[in-house]
Amino acid sequence: MAGFDFGTERPHRRPSLTPMVDVVFLLLVFFMLAARFGLDRAIPLSPAGPDAGEYRGAPRLVTVTPDALRLNGRPVAPEALVSRLVPLMPASDATIVVRSRDGATLQDVVVVLDRLGNAGLTGLVLAE
Repeated sequence: MAGFDFGTERPHRRPSLTPMVDVVFLLLVFFMLAARFGLDRAIPLSPAGPDAGEYRGAPRLVTVTPDALRLNGRPVAPEALVSRLVPLMPASDATIVVRSRDGATLQDVVVVLDRLGNAGLTGLVLAE
């Protein structure tokens, strides 16, 4: 019996990785656009200035520093801030001015704003 002659043997080709890299990049872009990495939150603040509305009642100035909180210039513990503010307020939407001093970080201010917002105090004004 005679053997089959298939011609000369061709050298083996390495598969191209370009299509696989294209697919990986497409999947990467898809998951980057489709994923939610965190919930976006907004803190409602009123702009300070002549259009901010009428200020009524006792002064309510909360000063945030890196190591302390002050209510109308007097030191106050963060846990006692809301309980000390409520007697000064004619209504829950009355204006509370919050300002940062002496290198307080944005996180320090946000913690105070969250604490006040969670207590139902909505008239927050951020001042320099």
